[in-house]
Amino acid sequence: MRRMLSALATVWRISAPYFSSEDRWPGRILLAAVIAIELSIVGLNVLFNSWNNAFYNALQEHNWNAFVYQLGYFCVLASAFILLAVYQLYLNQWLQIRWRRWLTRVYLGEWLEGSVHYRMQLQGDAADNPDQRISDDIRSFIELTLNIGLQILNSTVTLISFMLILWSLSEAAPLSLFGVNIPGYLLWAAFVYAVFGTALTHLIGRPLVALNFQQQRYEADFRFNLVRVRENSEQIALLDGDEAERERLLMRFGNVVGNWYALMTRQKKLTFFTASYSQAAVVFPFIMVSPAYFANKLQLGALMQTANAFGQVQGALSVFVTLYRNLAEWSAVIERLAGFEQSVAAARRLKATSGIAIARGDAEAVAFKDLAVRLPDGVPLVNAKDVSIGLGEHVLVSGPSGTGKSTLFRALAGVWPFGEGHITLPKDAKVMILPQRPYFPIAPLAAAVAYPAETGGYDPEKVAELIAAVGLPGLVDRIAEEAHWNRMLSLGEQQRLGIARALLHAPDFLFLDEATASLDDAAEAALYRLLQQRLPQATVVSIGHRSTLAAFHKRRLAFVRQGDHHVLSEASLTPAE
Repeated sequence: MRRMLSALATVWRISAPYFSSEDRWPGRILLAAVIAIELSIVGLNVLFNSWNNAFYNALQEHNWNAFVYQLGYFCVLASAFILLAVYQLYLNQWLQIRWRRWLTRVYLGEWLEGSVHYRMQLQGDAADNPDQRISDDIRSFIELTLNIGLQILNSTVTLISFMLILWSLSEAAPLSLFGVNIPGYLLWAAFVYAVFGTALTHLIGRPLVALNFQQQRYEADFRFNLVRVRENSEQIALLDGDEAERERLLMRFGNVVGNWYALMTRQKKLTFFTASYSQAAVVFPFIMVSPAYFANKLQLGALMQTANAFGQVQGALSVFVTLYRNLAEWSAVIERLAGFEQSVAAARRLKATSGIAIARGDAEAVAFKDLAVRLPDGVPLVNAKDVSIGLGEHVLVSGPSGTGKSTLFRALAGVWPFGEGHITLPKDAKVMILPQRPYFPIAPLAAAVAYPAETGGYDPEKVAELIAAVGLPGLVDRIAEEAHWNRMLSLGEQQRLGIARALLHAPDFLFLDEATASLDDAAEAALYRLLQQRLPQATVVSIGHRSTLAAFHKRRLAFVRQGDHHVLSEASLTPAE
């Protein structure tokens, strides 16, 4: 019960905001229309039930005129039913896509806002494969929520409508046991039959919730690793890792297959029971009412109406049996979305509880005050007690690999929450950090270089000029071409475009995290001279190991070991370590 209440609370938390959002009126109108159609369909089923009585009585009495009339009446009811069924599906799908569009925007905003996606990975990414949760799980949640909700509504209204009919039919053909009439015995028989089926269905199908959850996880994991192979195909090919990747992928696919077999086995058992249950439900009402029929207390029409009404009541009471597979899948989807929300909340708390305070100040310098950067497990990494980098300075940061140079830049960017201390940035200064492997979205080259600016935010001719200036004139004619640039270009070419991006955005403080390490000395020197020419007033802080970088910097900060961590301190401008 507690788990059910928790699931319903999650459904309400995810669903309710949409119907109070900017899209609330179209959503409310569509939902109301879908519900109205569902209720109209129940009303038609009541009319069909009455039609059964009249139609089969006409057959029994060989009444041609009544038979023809009932056929015409049936055509009217059937036409209305078809029209309602078509528009119910159409409006349901329309509501689904509007709701999905809104919820996807919300989840994307929560995932991407403030680099939450990065901090989720830092804490182990408890919500595995967030891409699947945003794409597949949202779609499944909305589709299943609407379908299950409408089915339950249908069953509730059907139960109320037909239980009265079934009670009156029971009175028309009473059943006596030991000389005592049992009022409404057909209704009680339907209730007992449904309770029996529901209890056994739950007993057999309960493991499906966990199995569906695992299946979605294994499918997403397999798909994610297929994408990784595609993204890193060059490295895999150069290492002749085809067979190793094949084995790894088959191992992950083995998880998919193994869990699928478990699902098959459980669903086979559940289907065996539910199919038997459904088939027995066809003849059960006839068995219950047959004594009255063969005693000539009922006509054929009343018999068929009774069977139909019994089936409607039994079906309404057995909604749990009918929807069990959908409910199992729905429960798994709810758990996955709830896990995603919890992971997002944990990532936000990680930022909120970070001891590293970043603020904007009046001084024209980037300053580190009593900064202690740590690893996620709390192990000390690097300290910067009192370091300031002023506007216009060119500073080289050096030190052995693994000492925390890149992590210091992450703390400066506000995405590394582990540690304590203060970082102050100039009030109105534009700060840019270029990593060793720059990111380019799949977009036209001009937009990829201008990222994260909006498309069209910079003059394409300016972008083309900078692409040529960084040594890639062959790409100038391709600035309108959309491609996967991170995969098409070498790392050296990507780093050249990274410098072009920096020149385009013209930051006041530019931090280069080995952003030219894949270029030869001459190319690297040419790009640094270009930075000096095009950004003469900017501060340039470089992480690098090459001794040739010293010529382009006037100051050096080195990572020096002190006990179990390193300290950022002033050093002479000599060849980097």
